[in-house]
Amino acid sequence: MLKEKPLLKIRELTCIFGIGCSKCNSSTGPLAGTNICSYCGSIVACADVSFDLYDGEILGIVGESGSGKTTLVKCLYFDTPASAGEVYFRAYKDGKVNILALTAQEKRYIRHHLMGMVYQDHHDGLNLDFTAGGNIAEKLIAAGTYHVGQIRSRAAELLQRTEVPVARMDDLPRFFSGGMKRRVQIAKALANNPPLVLLDEVTTGLDVSVQARVLDLIKKLQRELRLSMIVVSHDLGVIRLLTNRTMVMKTGRIVEMGLTDQILEDPQHPYTQLLVSSII
Repeated sequence: MLKEKPLLKIRELTCIFGIGCSKCNSSTGPLAGTNICSYCGSIVACADVSFDLYDGEILGIVGESGSGKTTLVKCLYFDTPASAGEVYFRAYKDGKVNILALTAQEKRYIRHHLMGMVYQDHHDGLNLDFTAGGNIAEKLIAAGTYHVGQIRSRAAELLQRTEVPVARMDDLPRFFSGGMKRRVQIAKALANNPPLVLLDEVTTGLDVSVQARVLDLIKKLQRELRLSMIVVSHDLGVIRLLTNRTMVMKTGRIVEMGLTDQILEDPQHPYTQLLVSSII
């Protein structure tokens, strides 16, 4: 029986802020206790990160602030240029090309047609001078949909699906609550039916009751649309509720990876043990 081909295959992804040098990798990481190179002063945000993501899977990435988890997803969404590594995305040319090496135009195509991103900061994910419908339209137009009637119909459908009142489609998100802004971001991320959605600290800054509703919405959409997701969070409660597998990062490196239940019930790495014990 042939093994399922991953939707996303990442190999030795590295992102360094600064000039970089031959000692960057060896002088940083969990053993060194820092992600700042002592030789050239560069910040090794993530290094040698490798993993696969499969269809319909939700992979969690957990770690403290500065662990490299947000940089990793921003590299995948082409917000931040990777310094090295390879990424193969089956939804683009059957996963036969390294998407990190593509032209800017090809990367824009992947970003607008095949991926969605929900940012921690709504200023990154939404244009607050556009209406809720206008934000969704921005994503649709970028992917080549220009018919106004089709755009408004799709925007209304997505807002309804993400539990935003359609009557507020022409309102500015700056006047929405935090939970509503997050829902509009999710609607925008889903605009072109991408097979992959990236979520960065999706519940940060929300009240507990609002967090629960947003998480229920994400689970429902993932189940209905069979989406693959990468969920970045420092909150192990979010990771437990949403994800199938979990990857633990510290100072830019993966220190442990496995089934979420296994990671949370029987952590092997001392850092993971510390994270888990902190919520008990």
